[in-house]
Amino acid sequence: MKRNAMATLMEWESRSSRKPLLVYGARQVGKSYLIKEFAETVFDDYVFLDLERQAAARAAFDGDLDPNQVISNIEQIANHRIDPHRTLIFLDEIQAAPRALASLKYFCEELPDSYVVAAGSLLGVAVNRSGFSAPVGKVETLTLLPMTFDEWLEATGHGQMIPDISEAYAQKTAYPLHEQALDLYRAYVLTGGMPEAVASYAEHGDFADVSRIQRDILDLYVADMAKYAEPVETARIREVWLSVPAQLAKENHKFQYKVVRSGGRASQYSVALDWLETAGLVNRCVRISSGQVPLKMQEDRPSFRIYLADTGLLSAMMEVPPAAMFDESARRLLDAGALTENYVAQNLVAGGFVPRYWTSGRTAEVDFVIKDGGARAVPVEVKSSGNVRSRSLSVYREKYEPARSLRLSTRNFGTSDGVESIPLYAAFCLKRGTIS
Repeated sequence: MKRNAMATLMEWESRSSRKPLLVYGARQVGKSYLIKEFAETVFDDYVFLDLERQAAARAAFDGDLDPNQVISNIEQIANHRIDPHRTLIFLDEIQAAPRALASLKYFCEELPDSYVVAAGSLLGVAVNRSGFSAPVGKVETLTLLPMTFDEWLEATGHGQMIPDISEAYAQKTAYPLHEQALDLYRAYVLTGGMPEAVASYAEHGDFADVSRIQRDILDLYVADMAKYAEPVETARIREVWLSVPAQLAKENHKFQYKVVRSGGRASQYSVALDWLETAGLVNRCVRISSGQVPLKMQEDRPSFRIYLADTGLLSAMMEVPPAAMFDESARRLLDAGALTENYVAQNLVAGGFVPRYWTSGRTAEVDFVIKDGGARAVPVEVKSSGNVRSRSLSVYREKYEPARSLRLSTRNFGTSDGVESIPLYAAFCLKRGTIS
């Protein structure tokens, strides 16, 4: 599957001097697949070690962490000759070997022209545990997220639509295959961006099989909570995780601890929330009290929303019937607001934005406010249908007079009363540095 992150890997490889690359990402987002594809595409030679499954591989880091000694150990374990100037060394599941993580510092300092990539499941959680020495400043990092809609289009045989949608976005002109693109967007909302689910849908087009895969992934995540969290926190992490659909089903999507458990408080569940965020399973969207920049200074940190990192997994947790997504009369009975908002949040994060939302007391609320290339605040309103009447965006615009205002809905591209209409399927066009 073609992933946008491949370009980042290629750029890293092309440098004459580089730091080891540490790849973060939730379990099952395709880290190992991507790096192996990168190795086979770009390198004449590479060596792969799974530090979780191969005890002997972990032993390569038991002694001196001098890079040349480590390479010698790996050569003997893998029975593979390594030239550090042309061989890619891929250390998978590095969270299983704290000393392997520590060794990256010495590769950076003593073999800066070597090619070392490390990845791991729940790596962010692991490096926060005692016993781990994170090589701060000695590695580059890349976070691999679930597949975005444009990646999904490519994987499902609709990649030819991507440049035309991008052109319609750039020119603010109607996209002629609008209805077809909307149906594909709806399919994406159900499948999400977990590569195994996408591959199954691309091959079979069977949402029942997709749902089975998603349930397996959800079960795996719950198992990881017990494996990688402290015992006292495991139950709380599960409670917060399972409450996300209910949090988003409320009219006010602000996270409330009482929804997790009656009488719940921040002191009980804040660590659990941090764990889920660090694990890459949820995205946090913080409230801002003002549309003035810098937005960071306007944050009201105790007030926030939580979105799942993958909308397909949210669909599975909500048990959304596929037929309800594609039948117009059934869609009227479907509470699609939560899914739509989660989808946009997921795409904004993938586009490099820090998602924030704005409220003015109880009178007005804008779903997202992002920072454009000129460090200006851009309000983003989200609608799950073509009914775009909203007082909140008007209140925001009157108060802060933004240079640009966006509305994502099922309407085609266009501009009305100073608000740009962007169809939901074009959310992937919103990228940090390109919004101006």
